[in-house]
Amino acid sequence: MDGSDSVWWKRVLRRLEIGFAWLLLGVTLLWAMAALYFDLFPRLHLFAPIVYLVVLVALAYFARRQRRRMGVCLAGFLLVLACWLSLKPSNDRRWQSDDAETPWAEIDGNRATIHNFRNCDYRSLLDYTCAWLTKTVYLSQLRGIDLFVTYWGSTWIAHPIVSFQFGDNDHVAASIETRDEVGEGYSAIRGFFRQYELLYVLSDERDLVRLRSNYRTGEDVYLFHTTAGPEWSRKLFLEYVNRANDLRQHPKWYNAATDNCTTNIFTQMAATGQLPAGSSLHDWWILLNGRGPEILYDHGNLAGNLPFADMMKRAYINPAAHTVNEAPDFSRRIRAGRPGFER
Repeated sequence: MDGSDSVWWKRVLRRLEIGFAWLLLGVTLLWAMAALYFDLFPRLHLFAPIVYLVVLVALAYFARRQRRRMGVCLAGFLLVLACWLSLKPSNDRRWQSDDAETPWAEIDGNRATIHNFRNCDYRSLLDYTCAWLTKTVYLSQLRGIDLFVTYWGSTWIAHPIVSFQFGDNDHVAASIETRDEVGEGYSAIRGFFRQYELLYVLSDERDLVRLRSNYRTGEDVYLFHTTAGPEWSRKLFLEYVNRANDLRQHPKWYNAATDNCTTNIFTQMAATGQLPAGSSLHDWWILLNGRGPEILYDHGNLAGNLPFADMMKRAYINPAAHTVNEAPDFSRRIRAGRPGFER
């Protein structure tokens, strides 16, 4: 390669570097405008992001030199980021009735007393009454963990619910969700911003599971029995309790990418010192969690001696849940005959 070729390659690389830098700055620009729209000035609607864009473009234009223009864009992003990070979550808002309370628990040796154990009775999706109970369970009776997985559209995205089994047929279902204010619904886009507080719900399966299988439309619920033993199940249960207690005192933002229904499960599992076989905190499928059941199955984390396709068909509980809708032994009957639950 002669000197002219070397100069040509340097120019190409330089242009690629500059192009990549502007691409990153473009992404930060879009994020900053969205943060202004959703979080910082929501009452101004599009006015705030448009003003931000106009001011940034004007400053960049008068900066003339490319590095200065980049500096202006970066400074604008850092200013918005600093304001965004200053937003604080709260437990004091006008919550929807099913999110009105936060659970907490007291551990006294073998006994765990759960306060604000949610028990909503549904007559329809929007017609329900919630009771907030005090429930006592004993750690020595914790036998294992079941996993509910709910799909509502794409097979790549799902909502997991971990259910701890105590004794023969008592369950504490745990769902990690957004805590919604009155009139507020979940938005996938807003979930990436500071729109929702994080909530751990500890509840009866006739509440958390039946809501999804029987009352919401377009949601398919699957039930799996995991191979988790009693000792590890107790460790994970205590991690859930500790996290719920901490959130009651120190609220935290939900984030669809970094602090969601699945990343928190794996954070709690990592805190026990053991993750499911074949998994790590950095696996891609923790975000695209709809593939989770198959990957957990492939590494021996789900019970049941069936090919995975057959297991998925047998794990589908919606028809059974509709049949036993009002039954007090709902949890036992939706498990009957399913892979991994044979006794």
